Amino acid sequence: MTQRSSQGVQVKNADVPWDEAFDSIAYLDRNYRDLQPEDAEILQIIRDHFGDHFRKQGVGSVSGIDVGAGVNLYPALAMLPWCDEITLFERSSPNVKYLKGQVRSYEKNWDKFWTALCRKKAYNSLGVDPRERFREVVKVEQGDIFELKEHEGRWSVGTMFFVAESMTTSPGEFALGVERFMRALAPDAPFAAAFMAHSKGYHAGEHFFPACDVGESDVYASLERFARDFKVMPLKSSARVRKGYKGMIVAYGWRRNSDAAIPID
Repeated sequence: MTQRSSQGVQVKNADVPWDEAFDSIAYLDRNYRDLQPEDAEILQIIRDHFGDHFRKQGVGSVSGIDVGAGVNLYPALAMLPWCDEITLFERSSPNVKYLKGQVRSYEKNWDKFWTALCRKKAYNSLGVDPRERFREVVKVEQGDIFELKEHEGRWSVGTMFFVAESMTTSPGEFALGVERFMRALAPDAPFAAAFMAHSKGYHAGEHFFPACDVGESDVYASLERFARDFKVMPLKSSARVRKGYKGMIVAYGWRRNSDAAIPID
């Protein structure tokens, strides 16, 4: 599973110039100006997962987090009907700047994503303009995924899309990133996460960013200690947003009440 740079040196998250080199607008233009088939499939999965969970649980005080939000607003939109507060947690300064600019009134391209969510009643019957609701409940917080260790059990619903495998070539850091995300959730919190399968890295503008080569078994292994009743599945959509990966993987389920002991072979 280990991936190394062209010089044969493993690239860690701390080695990447996230603040200096990540071109947020170029990444947005390539990935989220239009609703890609893969994202439409992901939206269907997570809207049903969250919608069914909160329909059964009833109404209460709900806090959500999207870890490594980047320039992607649709995970936050997917949590919008139920959350009193949503934290967009992001490390890269250019991405933080973009996110803060979207809170007041997000751009029109996100309407396509909201329309896809509105096939579920909870979204379609929100009762208020989604931009107004977004402005009321969403906040942006700059921080490193590994810093979430200080906030264990804080959030009652969470998402993490294309983050843990897209910030490092290190399998250890990939697994730790997933762990930090899951430990940030309260017991029984529903979650959804997505991963690029067997990614070789990606561009955000001119700069090339690292990725960890992971498959379904790697994602499952990273989650099984912290999640219950969860599924790990490849997307059916066969389109490709870019070169250099084999597909996308979605995982969803609930945070365990306590971490499971995994037997050692």
